[in-house]
Amino acid sequence: MAKIISLEQAVSHVKSGMTIMIGGFLGNGNPKKIIDLLAQKPVKDLTLVCNDSGTPEIGLGKLIANKQVKKMLVSYIGLNPASVELMNSGEMEMEFVPQGTLAERIRAYGAGLGGVLTSTGIGTLIEKGKEKITVDGKEYLLEKPIRADVALIGASLGDKSGNLVYKGTSRNMNPLMATAADIVIAEIDELVEMGEIEPERIHTSNIFVDFIVNEK
Repeated sequence: MAKIISLEQAVSHVKSGMTIMIGGFLGNGNPKKIIDLLAQKPVKDLTLVCNDSGTPEIGLGKLIANKQVKKMLVSYIGLNPASVELMNSGEMEMEFVPQGTLAERIRAYGAGLGGVLTSTGIGTLIEKGKEKITVDGKEYLLEKPIRADVALIGASLGDKSGNLVYKGTSRNMNPLMATAADIVIAEIDELVEMGEIEPERIHTSNIFVDFIVNEK
């Protein structure tokens, strides 16, 4: 199966009501071209799983500002006034997840685990409604895995089979999300032929990537 698709084809995989993972950290590592086109489509009621809500003008923040998102599982929203406004008005549901816990819950799905145990959140609002498990006399929260219908990730370098490399902090969340969705679409800044990336440099193996986009 040919993995290289157009931006239009990539966006066509995202349907209203889906759960979507978007990789990156404060815009760095976001698949910005895919997001920009998605922001122009009549797709709504999305559940977003992401590290943060970006800003209203950059990356996934555009989807929030457009009111295309009904719920977020997120660690931080402070740089996006639109997120705060929609949360306070009740127009968007917000599930705050500590950053490390969010990463571990995504990893758990990709690894086929039933969840992870963490003491983070004990005694706070985070523990509401969650199962507690005691191990060797210490209490933990059972944090369940997170999956998505589609993961949209951004890579600095990739080959035509879908092997990916992330530069610097663009790596944040992207490798984990590539393991935890039914469909994984990677937006690649620089595309090379198979065999041009040394195996030891690869952060995400092509086995996890369904489609790649490389449009200027």
